[in-house]
Amino acid sequence: MTASDFTVVEESGEVVELVPSPAAALRLREVWAYRELLFFLIWRDIRVKYKQTALGVVWAILQPTALMAVFSLFLGKYAHVPSPNAPYPVMVLAGLLPWQLFAQALADSSNSVVASERLITKVYFPRMIVPAAAVGAAVPDFCIGFVVLLVMMRYFGIPFTIQILAAPLFVGLALVAAFGVGLWLSALNVQYRDVRHAIGFLTQAWMFVTPIVYPVSVIPHQWRHFYALNPMVGVIEGFRRSMLGGPLPEKFIIVSVVATFMILLGGLYYFRRMEHTFADVI
Repeated sequence: MTASDFTVVEESGEVVELVPSPAAALRLREVWAYRELLFFLIWRDIRVKYKQTALGVVWAILQPTALMAVFSLFLGKYAHVPSPNAPYPVMVLAGLLPWQLFAQALADSSNSVVASERLITKVYFPRMIVPAAAVGAAVPDFCIGFVVLLVMMRYFGIPFTIQILAAPLFVGLALVAAFGVGLWLSALNVQYRDVRHAIGFLTQAWMFVTPIVYPVSVIPHQWRHFYALNPMVGVIEGFRRSMLGGPLPEKFIIVSVVATFMILLGGLYYFRRMEHTFADVI
């Protein structure tokens, strides 16, 4: 740590009391110093994901399109779930892509520390890099699926507007949300290995309280602010409307952004507090 990492609390004569600043407590500069290792781990995770697979990156297309087809048949055609701004298949795909990015990044980051046991017990580096790399490795699949969404928009005659430039902001917010929750769960997973069994259930339950296969308009108005505490509500609605048109839901976005960064800040502090025990417990 350097002098800039501390703040002066009290000065009396020649005695100066210094305490670490919040940034120093999180040691974010140390993470930045190891950025090359972060990029290497992201590349490693991407290669491992598709190693010895028959279809390779085709899975990045099959997964969202297959789910889109199932939901479109049973919910769009038979259950008549409304789709106010676009054909139902496009609406669902525009919700599935950021959701699957979040879900995949969350699952991988939650198990990343335990999966990197050999690396963590042999060399020192900021442990936060491990879940961060797992989150970053989920981006290529999203990019491939995003191309499919653009093709479908063109097929259904949905115009590309200037609002599409806001889409990367919501993609980034989904990654931040996944990283924040992943920090909590990855640290807990080291202490309690049954956390990994709960991750699948958590993700499935979370999906149904997020407006992926239905528009947010079906939620009663008096519950919408509480509903927006789910950080993925602002992500899904913001991404969907930036792609398909319609006014951006500012209230949902603001509440979701605040909730996301509160989760992230808590996750950073909790992870830093527990990481010194990883090598012994893991």
